[in-house]
Amino acid sequence: MKIFNYGAINIDHIYQVPHLVRAGETLSSTDYHQVLGGKGANQSIALARAGAEVHHIGRCSKTDTWAVEQLGDAGVNCQLIELVDEPSGHAIIQVDEQAENSIVLFGGANQSFSQQDIHSALATGVKGDWLVLQNECNNIEAAVEYAAQAQLKVVFNPSPMLSDIEAFPIDKVSLLIVNEVELSQLLDCANLEQNEIVDKVRKQYPDMDVVITLGAQGAMWVNANECIKVDARSVKVVDTTAAGDTFLGYLLAAIDRGESKQAALTIGCKASSLAVQSLGASISIPTSAQVAVI
Repeated sequence: MKIFNYGAINIDHIYQVPHLVRAGETLSSTDYHQVLGGKGANQSIALARAGAEVHHIGRCSKTDTWAVEQLGDAGVNCQLIELVDEPSGHAIIQVDEQAENSIVLFGGANQSFSQQDIHSALATGVKGDWLVLQNECNNIEAAVEYAAQAQLKVVFNPSPMLSDIEAFPIDKVSLLIVNEVELSQLLDCANLEQNEIVDKVRKQYPDMDVVITLGAQGAMWVNANECIKVDARSVKVVDTTAAGDTFLGYLLAAIDRGESKQAALTIGCKASSLAVQSLGASISIPTSAQVAVI
């Protein structure tokens, strides 16, 4: 099936720093890179490298055609990407010596879509196709509603977290993918044991599949009847940027191929373990051939 990804295309400015900058502090960076990023672009690249047919819906500045070219080179279908006059979205990313990061986002062209723009982009979708959503573009609620009417399966990765998540039509989501921080914000479940988290997820979302990424502890898939846990690989972490996006892309590509939940979690964890060993976002996403040998 086709996978549509309505997601941000960002220009990432990555600064290596001794520690994450504190309020009032001026800090010299030890290195700098400008690369293609944005959760949407990262996830589309991961999906394409994992072998999925992914159609990216997005916008960037006419001055950043190189970003679209990189998506195309990775195997992403770019026919639904528009080049516009306004500036591209971008991110200021700090990465410290412990490989932790902090990110400041500017939405730019990612925030310029009308509801009709989204409807038009999804017009070729058919029952059973997928729609992947994050929270760096505007009008995602309209995308969920349209997808539900068209019987597309919605994958939602609510990052950055919605301030009004209570009003979001989350009941129309087929697969929710969150990390521990996002889950605690959704369910107010900080400092709970994993079995308590599972119980709370099942109570809150009894009809939904929920995948929770647990960093160095791996990932788990929870629904009303199953709780499947896969451990992470032990590796030296250089940069966690795009690790979650890599995981999502490889996991969803496996599910789209008809593989089991266990297999999808496993390949997602393998791919993300490779991503964290390299600096940067899209440039750190491994190919399927690289994932296959570990």
